[in-house]
Amino acid sequence: MNGFGDTGDWLIVIRAIHFAATAIFAGILIFRMMVAQPVLCVVPVAGIFDAHALRVAWISLVISAGSGIAWVLVQAPAMSGLPFGAAMAADVIGTVVTKTQFGFVSEIRFVLAVVLAACLASDRVAGLRWLALAPATGLVASIAWTGHAGSTAGELGIFHLVSDTLHLVAAATWIGGLASLALFLAVVPRKHGHGSAALVQDAAQRFSTLGIVSVATLLVTGIVNTGILVGSVHALLVTGYGRLLMLKIVLFAIMLGFAVVNRFWLTPRLAGLPSNQQEVDAVRKLTRNCIAEIALGLAIFAIVGALGTLHPASHLAFRSRNSPLLALSSVANLGNLETDDFGYRSGSGLVKNSSRKRKQPLNYPADSTSSKGST
Repeated sequence: MNGFGDTGDWLIVIRAIHFAATAIFAGILIFRMMVAQPVLCVVPVAGIFDAHALRVAWISLVISAGSGIAWVLVQAPAMSGLPFGAAMAADVIGTVVTKTQFGFVSEIRFVLAVVLAACLASDRVAGLRWLALAPATGLVASIAWTGHAGSTAGELGIFHLVSDTLHLVAAATWIGGLASLALFLAVVPRKHGHGSAALVQDAAQRFSTLGIVSVATLLVTGIVNTGILVGSVHALLVTGYGRLLMLKIVLFAIMLGFAVVNRFWLTPRLAGLPSNQQEVDAVRKLTRNCIAEIALGLAIFAIVGALGTLHPASHLAFRSRNSPLLALSSVANLGNLETDDFGYRSGSGLVKNSSRKRKQPLNYPADSTSSKGST
């Protein structure tokens, strides 16, 4: 793995791909049931959209599962301190998978992926589409146990986990739903023809309502996560983690601006358009903004991949004058440097290789927070 960089570089890329694929998968299942089904229930184009949505769901699930496996493989060198080749030994991988919290959660998530594959294969079974939302939500929410939220100690840790799981699900609903909306805008007007603007407006309004709930959840949980992992303006400004987080917040704000334009300006203009060309122009503008939001969301996933390789900014609490909340969060996080979220003691390490008898130090665990706004 020397062509691109060290395993840390690959970890960033793989995490970003995994978060994006998982969010798109969950988002399209949620969009299909909460938006597309009620809008297209009596329209012939419903079957065409379902076929496209199912195809995208399969692709995103395969990418999510594949990148999840790659994540485990790339995490092994980071946890063991061994070179990549040595860390691929069966005993090292086996220890990572069976003896660490990260590995245990990864196993659960792989089982969820298999269950979801079975659901997709039986997609025509009545009621199974609704049931599939539960494991899809679990696939997203369980990411919280692979990072900082899963390593925060005590009652604060429980609070952090609840916040992060809500944050992840809300992000998947919004950003993953945007990909679904883009698919809807690409398929329905082209297949339905003139008069499709009413369907697009109905779908955009329904998704907007879902988006408002998601954004509100992202804002509240983002503030909570920031308080725990950053804790002060000083830490936000002077650390690499904090500055990268600020960039993510800026991108989130721009996404929110596009969403406001879509909801209060473009969507209302879809009503009562007299000509087919005006419908096409209106849908094109909405599609353009939707694609811009998706691009910003993908950039946020890339930032999340990088944030997971950094220490939380709250570790500066003991070196500066900070808030009581920062001090509390720092005590929790620094305590976890001894017993981290993978179940290892970072000072000594537990992953062993048969050719290296001494214990290997572990890096700080990868952060699962903020896939799309989580801090």
